Amino acid sequence: MTDKGGQPAFRRGVVALLPELRAFARFLTKDRTRADDLVQEAVVRAFASRDQFSAETNLKAWSFTILRNLFYEQARRCKREQEILSEYKEQPLPSVASEGKHDDVTDLNKLLWELPDDQREALMLVGAQELSYEEAAVICGVSAGTIKSRVSRARSFLVSLRDRSEG
Repeated sequence: MTDKGGQPAFRRGVVALLPELRAFARFLTKDRTRADDLVQEAVVRAFASRDQFSAETNLKAWSFTILRNLFYEQARRCKREQEILSEYKEQPLPSVASEGKHDDVTDLNKLLWELPDDQREALMLVGAQELSYEEAAVICGVSAGTIKSRVSRARSFLVSLRDRSEG
């Protein structure tokens, strides 16, 4: 698969996706170095499997799927991955009593980790990565309706947490 200039279109497409892949990997791993390693391995796998990619396939969804599957594969193999995920889930919600300065991004991050995994992932893909419901569905291996449902439940849950902490 090449374009007019002889440059491999596949390569250019993957390179163009690197910032988005890295952002998603950082969200998944919570660690810059591990995210970079994850993206590197995902890109290696994408190039190794490029003969399975067709021009009709959505490269972004295909690449995100490889990254996501690689993350979960590594998490299953590595007990430490599970411990890190557990640490985030055990963090308490920001308290109303602490009136000090809050970093909104940190607070949002803590709230996101209160969501069930499937809802958090759907919200991240659709909200933060700006993927369509259909693209997110391909990445997660579910229907677009399921993604819409997960995003809706995630947003409702976050609103209820916000209202609870304000009221």
